[in-house]
Amino acid sequence: MIAEILTIGDELLRGEIVDSNKAFLSDRLLSLDVQTHWHASVRDDPADMTDAFLRAAERADVVLVSGGLGPTRDDLTSSVLAESFGRKLVRDENALEGIRAFFRAVGREMTPNNATQADFPEGAEVLANPIGTAPGFMLPLERAVFFCVPGVPREMMRMLDEQVLPRLAKRTGVAQVVRARLLRTFGTGESMLDDQLEDIAAADDVALGFRTAFPDNYLRPVARAATPEEAEAKLDRVCAQIRERLGAIIYGEGEETLPAVVGRLLREKGQTLAVAESCTGGLIAESVTEEPGASECFLGGVVAYANEAKRALLGVPQAVLEEHGAVSEETVRAMAEGVRERFGATYGLATTGISGPDGGSEDKPVGLVYLALARAEGTFVEHFVFPLDRHRHRRLTAHAALDWVRRAVLGEELLGPTLMRARGGASLPGASGKGT
Repeated sequence: MIAEILTIGDELLRGEIVDSNKAFLSDRLLSLDVQTHWHASVRDDPADMTDAFLRAAERADVVLVSGGLGPTRDDLTSSVLAESFGRKLVRDENALEGIRAFFRAVGREMTPNNATQADFPEGAEVLANPIGTAPGFMLPLERAVFFCVPGVPREMMRMLDEQVLPRLAKRTGVAQVVRARLLRTFGTGESMLDDQLEDIAAADDVALGFRTAFPDNYLRPVARAATPEEAEAKLDRVCAQIRERLGAIIYGEGEETLPAVVGRLLREKGQTLAVAESCTGGLIAESVTEEPGASECFLGGVVAYANEAKRALLGVPQAVLEEHGAVSEETVRAMAEGVRERFGATYGLATTGISGPDGGSEDKPVGLVYLALARAEGTFVEHFVFPLDRHRHRRLTAHAALDWVRRAVLGEELLGPTLMRARGGASLPGASGKGT
């Protein structure tokens, strides 16, 4: 079976919100081996919506429609879909009572326009929405079956799992299941990953996909089998091969982010972290403390942007700042050691650099960054140049610094991503950096 996904709403076409619904819906359909062939977003315009509905009905077996089921004048999905296929709009009394019950439960008055959410095309099966006022519906047509759900992500996600996928599973009658995993990597490019894994997951029953989400790259093995157990076994085998090949480049699996991984590893080892940030301006501290349980391993941070702050808060000697400058090996080393000592942390992590677009020189170009990690056995320092805009420069710096912490906790070599470019005699990624 092939599918088309339509998302409805002017706000999508104006760029006011990022449309994540299509990706979620496609991913869930894959679990039933239903391949999504088309994505489309449509304005709240009857003519445009009709055109999209008719086109989808001609070429897809399954059409998932998200949005346009609310009570306002621009929520047109039910009425336009009914008109597009010559159906009457029929009010469902059970759905209407469910909407009334929802308002009673939350202690709010139901306005008359909410009743329109109980109007559906003739022949549609109503799909319950347990956490919102807008029921969905399933409408079988000559070839395609339409599933319409709200655009609110949390309502859409729950209805998809509870209402849509079970009905779709009965209709597909597929003899195989599909399972997928997500491996998160940092430190090498997409093309290099593909080259390193050329002979892995080459069989027809296991496919390997690649996706870039700066500054990470994701690997997505997908397995097909007769049973869930068989599919999971195939994924276990392929993921083990990938991990053996790539090693520490893989930092996590599924939804676990790099800051979450760093926090978990520190807690497991009973270790702590403190950060001293200049060019990253608090990004590292923010990303670490965004994760639950951060208080068990993160002791604190200092955003020392000005030279005086580096001197007063971190103990960077004035002579070092005058002789070598704020962006230097000597300064970042003193920052890392100073924050580690002041907080009593296992690791002291520091960043300083020139994120641009101005402020560079021939000796210290825009994009130059120094990282330092202080620990009991010494301080590791390295410098690189990122040929990136300011926003991505700061994000990559923070990510690379956190990856050093992850590698240190695991006992791995502190390597720089191949996205970086070393200058001035500093080691290239993969070589030994400067430590004391």
